[in-house]
Amino acid sequence: MSDPMRPPVSHPSPSPTPPRSDPPRPRAALRTAVVWEVLQDALERRIKATGRESLDVLDTGGGSGNFAVPVALLGHRVTVVDPSPNALFALERRTAEAGVADRVKGVQGDAHGLFDVAERGGYDAVLCHGVLEYVDDPAEGVRNVVAALRSGGVLSLLAAGVGGAVLARALAGRFTEARQALTGADGRWGEGDPVPRRFTAEQLTALVEGAGLRVGSIHGVRVFADLVPGVLVDTEPGALEALLKLEEAAAELAAFHSVATQLHVLGETRGATGT
Repeated sequence: MSDPMRPPVSHPSPSPTPPRSDPPRPRAALRTAVVWEVLQDALERRIKATGRESLDVLDTGGGSGNFAVPVALLGHRVTVVDPSPNALFALERRTAEAGVADRVKGVQGDAHGLFDVAERGGYDAVLCHGVLEYVDDPAEGVRNVVAALRSGGVLSLLAAGVGGAVLARALAGRFTEARQALTGADGRWGEGDPVPRRFTAEQLTALVEGAGLRVGSIHGVRVFADLVPGVLVDTEPGALEALLKLEEAAAELAAFHSVATQLHVLGETRGATGT
């Protein structure tokens, strides 16, 4: 559920080669690489902490498996909860093509009714990507996904950032809309905005801490990728790798969180190994 205001992209699937599964480098990798690196590192730390080779992962709003399939390729068991039957059908097809159908289970549901279809306290990691923008009560949504974690588990939370929308509208000459997104309580730029709400890093931090987790890290996602003309990346030799390195360097800097299209927060329960 990425920000519909941005051009739609398909996310890459990492290579299944153990022990790490590194994503390929199409331009779309710019939009997922930072999150994947943080998530993969968190899963590796969890493996070391538990002594188990395979983890139980819950992917809420996981859709067609943009992250579930790569996680399963690492050898983990993944339960995908999504309200869309079409997305779950696509997930089934994609897992079969990737050879991980036995490690990925798709069920229809949402964050508010999560425990109608998922186990409370049954997961080593929970992914909540592109969900909070659409739920009626973000605080309740975060509390639910946190309640699905085992002691020592980690939460990967990805949500639309206010600053990215403000910057995008301003650069498009939509100055009134940019101001509305900046000053409005929900981060929307107007009635035609397809995203119900956006967040600041401070708001996401408060939601995670309010649910009883500590914040392990915060990263800005798609700081530059959506602003750079595609022709520059596609035609200049080495431009893609250079832009990817720039994204990675900026992701951890708080100064760039305020202009990122998305914000990624890693929440850790008590007993989780620190970064």
